[in-house]
Amino acid sequence: MVSRQQTGPESETKQRGRGRPRSFDRETALEKAILAFWEHGYETTSVSDLTKVMGIGAPSLYAAFGDKRSLFDEVVRVYGARYGSFADRALAEEPTARAGVERMLREAAAEYTEPGRPHGCLVVHAATNCATPEVEESLRERRNANIAAIESRIRAGVAAGELPADIDAAALARHTGAMIQGMSQQARDGAGKAELEALAELAMGIWPPA
Repeated sequence: MVSRQQTGPESETKQRGRGRPRSFDRETALEKAILAFWEHGYETTSVSDLTKVMGIGAPSLYAAFGDKRSLFDEVVRVYGARYGSFADRALAEEPTARAGVERMLREAAAEYTEPGRPHGCLVVHAATNCATPEVEESLRERRNANIAAIESRIRAGVAAGELPADIDAAALARHTGAMIQGMSQQARDGAGKAELEALAELAMGIWPPA
């Protein structure tokens, strides 16, 4: 009689991983996974690649993080809090929408070119050549949420009288989003901090004077 139990290497490694005590630092392993997905994207980063860079076996990876998709979801959440939160802080802490966006772009120039880690933004680049619709959609939703947050801050600026009432808040927010995403790609292509700061300055030229 043929068993209906799932078989195969992945199933076997998951089964072997159950119940085994963890013998590695989870936070360190997660940081290495962040860097791997950040550098290579979701699709081209295999479980084998992850176990190598994380310094753990497949059973330990499955036991601690679940499958590759579950690990990636956690990576994106932690990346957002650890490396991507500069944008939200800029919008929240600056007194005007213009000042918030200007700070966001300037900090993006620094963050996207920081030495010692992959350049650009993980949320922008992890979807490159992605053939997994759920991952692609999840990252798209995050990028669109960022643009929506910018638009909300611009509309608040209009309501406060710091920006003209007839300004196209949606278009201005999308322009800012396009700049952020473009700066990320240019950082990947080798643009330095000063070059991206120059782009940020030009981008602010379309805003009404402070």
